[in-house]
Amino acid sequence: MTAGKNRLKKEMMNMEIKRENGGICAAKGFRAAGIHCGLRKNTARPDLALICSDTPCAAAGVFTRNLVKAAPVLLDMELIKSGRARAIIANSGNANACAPDDAENAARMNAAAAAALGLSKDLVLVSSTGVIGQRLNIECVEKGAAEAAAALSYDGSDAAARAIMTTDTVKKETAYRIRLGGADVRIGAIAKGSGMIHPNMGTMLCYITTDCAISPKMLDRALRSAVDISFNRVSVDGDTSTNDSCIILANGAAGNEPIDGESADYELFADVLKKLCVELARMIAADGEGASHLMTCTVRGADSEKKAENLARSVINSPLTKAAIFGRDANWGRVLCAMGYSGESFDRKKTDIYFKSENGEIKVCSAGTGMAFDEEAAEKILSAHEVVVVADLNEGGSEVTCWGCDLTYDYVKINGSYRT
Repeated sequence: MTAGKNRLKKEMMNMEIKRENGGICAAKGFRAAGIHCGLRKNTARPDLALICSDTPCAAAGVFTRNLVKAAPVLLDMELIKSGRARAIIANSGNANACAPDDAENAARMNAAAAAALGLSKDLVLVSSTGVIGQRLNIECVEKGAAEAAAALSYDGSDAAARAIMTTDTVKKETAYRIRLGGADVRIGAIAKGSGMIHPNMGTMLCYITTDCAISPKMLDRALRSAVDISFNRVSVDGDTSTNDSCIILANGAAGNEPIDGESADYELFADVLKKLCVELARMIAADGEGASHLMTCTVRGADSEKKAENLARSVINSPLTKAAIFGRDANWGRVLCAMGYSGESFDRKKTDIYFKSENGEIKVCSAGTGMAFDEEAAEKILSAHEVVVVADLNEGGSEVTCWGCDLTYDYVKINGSYRT
């Protein structure tokens, strides 16, 4: 498909998509809650979230590729194989990873939520986020599960979104509505993520709900496709978490013609899901621990998408480049250097580099060689909240964007005292 046709398709899709309120509860038939159960000392901060559909759901999930996986991840990976689920319980304040009784406590958490909701245990998924290696106070969670079930509300997205936050400074939720298969279909989500963020997946918990009628097989395909171009293109600090989970539930309450194979309806649903996940990925990158800039890198003119992605990822992972963005220093040499150790082959002598933001755009490197540019103008561009690094390889038609953040003094302060 040509660039012009891609652009036209995107414009048409954006015209059809409408913003929706309600976050994780925007889709019909989903309730959520967020309460304080006692895992956190601060009683003003909720630490237990519950999400539940009124009716059975197709389900799919993507999880961390870290070989050290938290007990809830291992449990969910087994449960999700059925392609069916109806509820998710998640706690913050403790990762329940590499901890005493971790598998037993994940199972107890699952059982407590199932009992509180009157559901079979195989329909309840479990997540945890927080400090690794410390025993989960499961008694608090068990007591809290019943309280959370009683608090479930069709307006509960805000509370649930806040309950899964750790070092996040802002809640992350979004929702869209689209006409699909003869019905209004809604997709909503909440997410958390701020530190220990790196592709495969980008460190996070993300829960997505939709009232679309879609088979588990096609839901899984759409989710994996969306994650690949969103959360797997986010990196804050190069650390892949033990607890990363992205789960989607679809209850079919919209009443659309069911999606059970490749079709125009499937493509539209998958495109909206990608849009939603990219939005959340950008929120996570912008809220990186201690961050003052959202750092976006676009590599264009590549001869393959894989090459463009690996090069862009290398740039957003470069500590020296991230530090330069923090210091508003147009040090393009660090960008080119990071591209050079990415493992991908490209012709440095064909490569141009630009910095741009809402304050303008400036070319700082031409054909892989330094050039004169206005340092004051460059500093102004780099002072914007979102700074975009563009590397044009001038060798092909592929383009990929990845997201990260700058590296600040506060990142070290936050992670130097994370446990204490």
